Amino acid sequence: MSDSGKRVLLAEPRGYCAGVDRAIETVERALEKHGAPVYVRKEIVHNKHVVETLTERGVIFVEETDEVPEGALVVFSAHGVSPAVHASAAQRNLRTIDAACPLVTKVHQEAKRFARDDYEILLIGHDGHEEVEGTAGEAPEHIQLVDGPDSVDSLEVRDESKLVWLSQTTLSVDETMETVSRLRERFPQLQDPPSDDICYATQNRQVAVKAMAPDCDLVIVVGSQNSSNSVRLVEVALQAGARASHLVDYARDIDEAWLDGVSTVGVTSGASVPEVLVRGVLDRLAEYGFGTVETVTTANETLTFALPRELRPARSAG
Repeated sequence: MSDSGKRVLLAEPRGYCAGVDRAIETVERALEKHGAPVYVRKEIVHNKHVVETLTERGVIFVEETDEVPEGALVVFSAHGVSPAVHASAAQRNLRTIDAACPLVTKVHQEAKRFARDDYEILLIGHDGHEEVEGTAGEAPEHIQLVDGPDSVDSLEVRDESKLVWLSQTTLSVDETMETVSRLRERFPQLQDPPSDDICYATQNRQVAVKAMAPDCDLVIVVGSQNSSNSVRLVEVALQAGARASHLVDYARDIDEAWLDGVSTVGVTSGASVPEVLVRGVLDRLAEYGFGTVETVTTANETLTFALPRELRPARSAG
């Protein structure tokens, strides 16, 4: 029995998005088809548990392709890579499988198209994030990084009439639109991307957190520190009215002191987090008397992405 008045609000949707699901399955299928070791450039997705689990199964994570033996198999992460990385892999005769999320690939295609038309591209995103590096690498001479609203004032552009903004897919929707608003104040002719760049899953998880945060004394976000979308969920929870919010990789990371005076705990997880970690958090909270769990549902996700063609089953003749 839970203590009287103590409850958990569980956000839905949460956890794996279609792109993460595809990326992890890509690595698992590559292991089944080719055997260990399978090399992966960078973390396949930004989650500590996923990386550790795949490492135990024979995946070797590397920072760059020059760490992969010539002729070996390397998988590119869900965050996408630049043309320079593809070229480097080709020079080493590496067999490659690209597990980039199709929504990231869409932003790459937009960047290439606008660059071909000689637009200057203002890429809203976080400096040093792998996705930003991959997108910027598609047209480095046409792209300037805009890292949040405060970086807008220092921008210099060559032609305000040929200016468009794109964004990293895992940003806070609200902060991105604040940045766009600031950009438009400076550059009234700024054009919008042809479709929304922030991924549906990032938006859905933020909407779910916004719905429950005003009723929460504490929001626990399950996710890793290097996961942009997970970190954003903490920020969104606080902005939406939660008294406190913390990011944890595992249930054991929960500090009992966080629960002092708390009656309602919100729980959600970033788009690269397996559900088993959320279940662990719910079990731990139940030990502290938070055994009543109510689901807060704001969307139902049904999207799936096909695996990379190298791993799809061969079609039978006829």
